[in-house]
Amino acid sequence: MAEILINIDVDDLERAVAFYTSALGLRVGRHFGDWVELVGAQAPIYLLPKAAGSAPFAGARLGRDYSRHWTPLHLDFVVSDLNAAMARAEAAGARLEAPVSEHRYGLLALYSDPFGHGFCLLEFRGRGYDEIVVSPQPSSG
Repeated sequence: MAEILINIDVDDLERAVAFYTSALGLRVGRHFGDWVELVGAQAPIYLLPKAAGSAPFAGARLGRDYSRHWTPLHLDFVVSDLNAAMARAEAAGARLEAPVSEHRYGLLALYSDPFGHGFCLLEFRGRGYDEIVVSPQPSSG
């Protein structure tokens, strides 16, 4: 099984640490020079300070933009009390982007963080995603 590490580019490390610790209850793990590890999720999250406008890789057509942007990859944070999690996230500076939606698997709130990254707060109901399974899981290997 592969290990997953989550990296989030931010333009203000101190503000990012304050947001993710207060909004999502994560804790600072290790410091690595100018970047920080957050722990408390199922995978470590690394906050990487990168200047707005800087190129994400050599030859990139666009630089980093910390206004709200869309990417097909985002994080879902599973919470036990959606209302409490929403209050913490909004108090820390998250922006709710749509009304909370209800699904067979639970409640879903779509947000953006202060750095333009989308994320969701998800409160499972019943059996969570197992409520919507339509076929058995394929065997590996």
